[in-house]
Amino acid sequence: MHTINDLTLENSVLTLIDHQPFVAFPVRSISPDELTNNVTGLAKVAKALELPVVLTTINAEGGPLKDPLFTQLTAVFPEIKPIDRHNTNAWADPNYVAAIKATGRKNIIAAGLWTEVCLAQTTLSALKDGFNVYVVPDASGGVSAEAHAMAVQRMIQAGAIPITWQAVYAELCPDNTSAEYPRLYDVVGTHGGGVGHAVQYVMAQLQQ
Repeated sequence: MHTINDLTLENSVLTLIDHQPFVAFPVRSISPDELTNNVTGLAKVAKALELPVVLTTINAEGGPLKDPLFTQLTAVFPEIKPIDRHNTNAWADPNYVAAIKATGRKNIIAAGLWTEVCLAQTTLSALKDGFNVYVVPDASGGVSAEAHAMAVQRMIQAGAIPITWQAVYAELCPDNTSAEYPRLYDVVGTHGGGVGHAVQYVMAQLQQ
């Protein structure tokens, strides 16, 4: 049984699967603005908290058309080259599995496109291989609301743990007095919606 203490900075790795413009075109379970905001916020959380990160693309290279990562993600991780694949299941790619295992972490925080295909297949395989997978539905997207919901349900039934992107940073950094906590202010202020507005208000008082 998992507890709230399972997800920590020391035992977690973030993977973002196929957040690419062409892959995102058919997504209907979440708006483009919300998807981009949430996955960028999640990426910046990982960067701020120095989590290991594994990025993937599918069919981004090798053909006449290019489909790179969202530019917002490339801006966060200019130093990371995504692992490009031709199999919808990232876990079928030895390079991807090796990258995850090289981190030495057992908890995988995962978001991806589409929820019902690449994210679900990868999650189910990682679970079968003994990893814990925390799926982030609000930084993922499916071709319909039903496809997304059914995929999340299927992953939960297999043992995945659902978590929202803002709950990720709250769980990774629960101590408001920790040295890491101030690193999140700008991320939450920029991408946190109503929570971000509250952070902006509090910061304004502290600057007086």
